[in-house]
Amino acid sequence: MEIDYKLTHDFTPQELERLFLSVEWSSGHFPDKLAVAMKNFSTVISAWDGNKLVGMICVMDDGIMTAYVHYLLVDPEYHDMTIGRTLVDMMKKKYEDYLRIVVVAYNNELHFYENCGFKKADDASPMFITSLWT
Repeated sequence: MEIDYKLTHDFTPQELERLFLSVEWSSGHFPDKLAVAMKNFSTVISAWDGNKLVGMICVMDDGIMTAYVHYLLVDPEYHDMTIGRTLVDMMKKKYEDYLRIVVVAYNNELHFYENCGFKKADDASPMFITSLWT
């Protein structure tokens, strides 16, 4: 199986709904909003198995100094195929001249991000105002 990687902001709501719900993220229940959100990210790199969207990383940036990874998700059927790592590596290459790349990781994902070169802050905590449950 060959995975293709694309820089695109264009997805159907159905593609996004399927991918986001595959990882049980509540934002998948809002596929029309996700389709609009994708167009507003600075960078979206997606992973495809043929016509099936199987992973993506979405980044917001200020154009010169700081980039924020907002979404990184891979369909569980495609775990352990280095798709997530490839998406992170492609993002790091794009933002290699930036001074900071930030991700808010769930505790059970810290090991993955640490293996990708991120470091957990000892003196900072993420904070949210949200109505999403995951």
